[in-house]
Amino acid sequence: MRDVSRRTVLKAAGVGAAVAAVGWPQIRLAAPSAVAAGADDQTLLANITASFVGTSATNADPVVQTKLTGLYRTAKSNLAAMATVPTTQLFNGLPLGTNDANLTSTYLKLSQIAFATAMPLPSGSTVPTDLAGNTTVQNRVIDALSWLYDNYFGDQATGYYGNWYNWEIGIPMHASRTLAVLHDRLEAYRPDLAATYVHAMDLYLRSGKNGDVDLDSRFDTGANLADMTTNRIVQGAVLGDDARITKAIADQLTVYDTIDPYNLQHGVTDGFYADGSFIQHASVAYTGSYGTGLLSRVAATIAMLDGTAYASNANLAAQVNGWMSRTFAPVIAQGWMMEMIKGRAISRTTTGYKDAVSVVESAVTLFAYAGSPGSGDLKSYVKYLHDIPQVAIDPNSFTSPTSVQRYAEIVSDASIPAADLLPQQATFVFNAMDRNVHRRAGYTFALSRSSTRISKYEYMSGENLLPWFQGDGAHYLYLAGDDQSQAYGVDYVTAVQPYRLGGVTSPVEERKTIPELYGEQFYDNPAAGFTSSSVSQNTYVYFPLGTNDYSGGAQLGAYAVAGMVQSDDAAYVAKSRGELPDDFVAYANSRSQKSWFMFDDEIVVLVAGVTDLHGRDVLTTIDSRIAATTDDVSVTGSLRGGASFVGPGSASNPRWLQYANATRKTVVGYVFFADAAVDVGLQDVQRSRQLVRASNPNTIVSKNVFSLSVAHAAAESPGALAYAIVPGGGVDALERYDGSTTGPVILANSTDLQAVRHPQLGLVAANSYSIGTHQVGKLSIDGAASVIVQDADGGRTTIAVSDPTFGRDEIAVTVPGRRPVVAPHDGVTVQSVTGGTRLVFATHHAYGATVSVTLQGQGIV
Repeated sequence: MRDVSRRTVLKAAGVGAAVAAVGWPQIRLAAPSAVAAGADDQTLLANITASFVGTSATNADPVVQTKLTGLYRTAKSNLAAMATVPTTQLFNGLPLGTNDANLTSTYLKLSQIAFATAMPLPSGSTVPTDLAGNTTVQNRVIDALSWLYDNYFGDQATGYYGNWYNWEIGIPMHASRTLAVLHDRLEAYRPDLAATYVHAMDLYLRSGKNGDVDLDSRFDTGANLADMTTNRIVQGAVLGDDARITKAIADQLTVYDTIDPYNLQHGVTDGFYADGSFIQHASVAYTGSYGTGLLSRVAATIAMLDGTAYASNANLAAQVNGWMSRTFAPVIAQGWMMEMIKGRAISRTTTGYKDAVSVVESAVTLFAYAGSPGSGDLKSYVKYLHDIPQVAIDPNSFTSPTSVQRYAEIVSDASIPAADLLPQQATFVFNAMDRNVHRRAGYTFALSRSSTRISKYEYMSGENLLPWFQGDGAHYLYLAGDDQSQAYGVDYVTAVQPYRLGGVTSPVEERKTIPELYGEQFYDNPAAGFTSSSVSQNTYVYFPLGTNDYSGGAQLGAYAVAGMVQSDDAAYVAKSRGELPDDFVAYANSRSQKSWFMFDDEIVVLVAGVTDLHGRDVLTTIDSRIAATTDDVSVTGSLRGGASFVGPGSASNPRWLQYANATRKTVVGYVFFADAAVDVGLQDVQRSRQLVRASNPNTIVSKNVFSLSVAHAAAESPGALAYAIVPGGGVDALERYDGSTTGPVILANSTDLQAVRHPQLGLVAANSYSIGTHQVGKLSIDGAASVIVQDADGGRTTIAVSDPTFGRDEIAVTVPGRRPVVAPHDGVTVQSVTGGTRLVFATHHAYGATVSVTLQGQGIV
């Protein structure tokens, strides 16, 4: 939401002279002087129109007839609901004047009618022809546009109520598309209307300047900027305004650039990072919502510009495959878009598999421009997602009939192999957005962290009402072959208490939602600087940062270690300093230090320093999972001393526990390396989806909720835990952990150092938290660091180091003996010291990236 108090009616609508091209190796703008006025207008308009209604060639294909028929039926339904003489509404059920969402929906319905009239219907098409080219219907749409302008859109002084998105992006998107597809009819019937509308849309860009976007505005960034500039490209095509088009393309290209956090352009942190992270709203991990939206806009822009002087035919393979394989594919687990990169969208009902469909359409659009071998990779990935039954891709939901046709060609082509873009065994360390993804053939483990750089959660507009611990080490374990909609999604955050998300340590207390606290969807206090989209609202209500610097980790091949210091969020710290109003409510967090060691068969988790500064009891939830209430679910285990355990109930000092859903054929094991009193819960719950999102249908979710937790009493000394999550862990496998000489061994678990050795993998990993020297076996680590050491092939040792604080210039690691470097490595300095070799890893401006080196000799692990 953006506050009405931001309204400033702009006096000028022009964009000024065309700017110089922004360099990007895949799309190159022609020099402004090389683009003759109107030279490519017809091509650009034709491309835009084709992207929504197809071409004569595509629309003759039998595979697109269902899509075209759907467009026709939607238009007929809209026409039936359209008033002949409108008064306070144009379509039945959408009263206008106070509801901006209704106005946006009204413009959408008009665009849908316009699409049906602009569809080419060549011989062989099975779609009724009464709307195609129907000038009477087109005139009716144009008259409706004029009526909406006169009564509800043209006056910016009375507009701009409600959600800013509708005025700056949503309505302009639908109106611009309508103007584009009806361009020829507008020229004959109302030649002034397009310019009138575009001028008004310029005035609604109130965060911009002089009727254009402003790259220095905190609102005109990332996916939002891509939306705005795509609209302006369409508007430029409608008006034949080459300067507008060129400027809009140049502005949009800034979104494609990789963010350099040490050299920010226009102060913008939104966008793609070198490690594959994607951030929106300055600090929210958002690949799965804003990121997919941005990908769609990129695809749309490339398709629009095809064949025009605004873009070259440069090979797109590197850029496209880089985004797909480094940013998007890693956060899609067998077709399911992960929860941890969706911000407030985690609470929506239309997420998960449906998010992957959006990526598929973008890939289908992009492969036509990706070149070889990029196009082959994208085609195989599309086919791979198509073959996952739960994804259930309906190509008729695609925006463009052309995409429907291309998709059909891919899935029917026997020469194209179905293949994931990623290997089954891989790990992804997204330190720029405090996330980890660890993939194996049988599972994918996803971890959500937070820090002074990345928000603990996002709440906004009544969405994600119970978010408080989603960035405090919450994890998601996606088991291969399972239907993830039965394990996660909106039903998970609805059925599982927000204090008992898997992996979370939380104080024992009840918290209230924003609407419960303040009676509306945000904290309203203009005198204190809190309006619906103010900086204060963003900082302290919508997406507060953590207050810990330590959140990061290192990667070595397919293995990773991550660590985080749990902290209060920015709102609580500001309130405790007296910087926020007395009636502003902020909650204190508990304390802990956690490390996650991501191996092959298990994820080892170490927890230390569990305490509370306010005398509250604390709860650590090892895991939570949901199942249907009719599923055959059981929890069994073995206690130290030899006794068996059958849950639910209290398991005193278990060696291992196993959760099994016989109905879904899924199993997860839990191994305990130290004594613990574990509470095992199996509870049937019924909750409404409106608990997590005010606009969700009042659907009652009935689930069996499994939870595995450990209570830490306030009176006790700081607590600690050491356990492993074993996906698919059968009884025999879990038994082997007891006294095993090949499985993980805990070397240290304190607030100074957490470390694990895995003899079978020839690997040692550690997180050190404090200043001074930390000894891990034969390894010495100087100060705060994340380190992985592994015996490599050929009698070598590889050492990988990362700075989890993002603030150190260098990290020193000392190993015994003389250890020559196998090959020179940038960022690593080798020094001989008494009895050993000191390696200095340059981490200045590395932004959490891993620096590694391989040495001659072994014996360190």
